[in-house]
Amino acid sequence: MVLKRIGILGSLALLPAFAQGSAHRQHGLIRDFHDHGDGTSTSTNWSGYAVTETSFTSAIGSWTVPTANCSGVSEDEYASFWVGIDGYSSSTVEQTGTDSDCVGTGPVYYAWYEFYPHPSINIGSVPVSPGNQMSASVTYNGSEFTITITNETTGKSYTKSSTVSGAKRSSAEWIAEAPCCTSGGGILPLADFGTVFFGPDYTGVSGTNEATDSSNSGSIGTFPSADIEEIDKVGSSSSPQTSTCGSLTSYGTILGTSFSCTWAP
Repeated sequence: MVLKRIGILGSLALLPAFAQGSAHRQHGLIRDFHDHGDGTSTSTNWSGYAVTETSFTSAIGSWTVPTANCSGVSEDEYASFWVGIDGYSSSTVEQTGTDSDCVGTGPVYYAWYEFYPHPSINIGSVPVSPGNQMSASVTYNGSEFTITITNETTGKSYTKSSTVSGAKRSSAEWIAEAPCCTSGGGILPLADFGTVFFGPDYTGVSGTNEATDSSNSGSIGTFPSADIEEIDKVGSSSSPQTSTCGSLTSYGTILGTSFSCTWAP
């Protein structure tokens, strides 16, 4: 095993990835970030889109749960898909999403939330299967954050609120991530998810892939171009796989709502 256990809840950290309770992997801040100065950037754990401004109060997203291809996999691999606030240029992340992982001999799918740096918590009451349409939001009411994740295919939903010390609310994100951590603290191998599709152009869930901050409210593409960052995951020694994302597409007359990211070995 290459996983680093997060022993916050004792024996719960040893439960399978799909069980309710503290997970044995953690999502987190963008790692090894490199800005190319043209609206694109790379990191060793994130791919997707971020918008940067001040005082974000909401981030809303949707995606289709991709199938994890676990054929020939010799070690556990993980792929996380989420919407959140913070983590791009700050030390906290408020987020919720799903995983399509390869654990043991086959694929595992589950929903989760995380108020980083606290551990990731799996949500057993919202079962997840490949092809399910998911929607999720993170909102801030002036004192605490609330995450809501809904399986639009089954109707199951979950909500959780928490205060987060030090949250700057300086970014909103829609991300495919290779989570943490190997025994040395590195990024975990990224599971082969094929292509993941974010936004209403693919999911049909209107009003998603949108955010609100102190001066803007709307889809990703309605934010000032200088504040929109397309992120691709590059390989690292512990997570050599990559994920490359495409340009934003529109949903009807709503500009810049949707995109896809594609895995590569």
